[in-house]
Amino acid sequence: MNLARIDLTTLALFIAVVRHGSISGGARHSHLAVGAASRRISDLENALGTPLLFRNASGVALTDAGQACLAHARRVLQEIEQMAGTLSDYAQGVRGQVRIAANTSSITQFLPEDLTTFMEAYPAVNIELEEQNSSDVVAALVENRADVGIVADRTPMRGLQTMPYRLDELVLVTPPGHPLAGRRRLTFADTLDYDYVSLPPTTSLAMRLAEASARLERPMRLRIQVRSFDAICRMVAATGGVGLLPRLAAEPHARSMRLRLIPLLDDWAHRGLLLAVRDIETLTVAARLLVTHLRSDAR
Repeated sequence: MNLARIDLTTLALFIAVVRHGSISGGARHSHLAVGAASRRISDLENALGTPLLFRNASGVALTDAGQACLAHARRVLQEIEQMAGTLSDYAQGVRGQVRIAANTSSITQFLPEDLTTFMEAYPAVNIELEEQNSSDVVAALVENRADVGIVADRTPMRGLQTMPYRLDELVLVTPPGHPLAGRRRLTFADTLDYDYVSLPPTTSLAMRLAEASARLERPMRLRIQVRSFDAICRMVAATGGVGLLPRLAAEPHARSMRLRLIPLLDDWAHRGLLLAVRDIETLTVAARLLVTHLRSDAR
């Protein structure tokens, strides 16, 4: 079998011959001379090493091998058409909309800059961004309410495909006069004697803190629960409590409110943010380009 002798023109001709029931009819459809069309069909049969057509005075009929060849030829040409359609998006400028569901950490720390550079490169792609808890991001992807998600590691993924996005560091936030404010670094256990301001229990950050306190068999002193990083910092400044936040998200508030940021020595305080999709192969061109762009910034 000499596959190098099989070309797309001949496959299209073969499909046309079958559709019209004769080599002459296929030749007219393909704008070929009958003799040239006949030679192409014979060359195809020789390349495959088996007859594809029964020839008679009234026309042609498929052999069993011809039936199999017809199915494959149609599939090959369909794939070529799909490839041409996909690549035309790149040639003409990608258009479309990508739905992103992302957790608060990614939105406050990384996505603004990453999306800005993506939108500059692809001005015809619109971004629909929704902030959600990591577990809700997973649900949105599974239920096809989002195309791309960003979640914290350790979040149950329910069969989604994931890729590394960014790393963040959790730090303790304290007011300047707090007993822990002078520490250069500390452990999570060192903080559990003090009142905490935290996020709602369904957030990935709150769940991580609950797991850590459970491992230590020491409960957190949760005094206030709020819904944003900004609110945690404001409450820490006002009440004298402490909070745990991603460093990059806390730094602007720390500067404006004169708060202290203290690194944690615990391994779990360094966490990964992950890109998540249902199936990378079924994403639209615009969504695949966005994933590639975000992955290029992964660190």
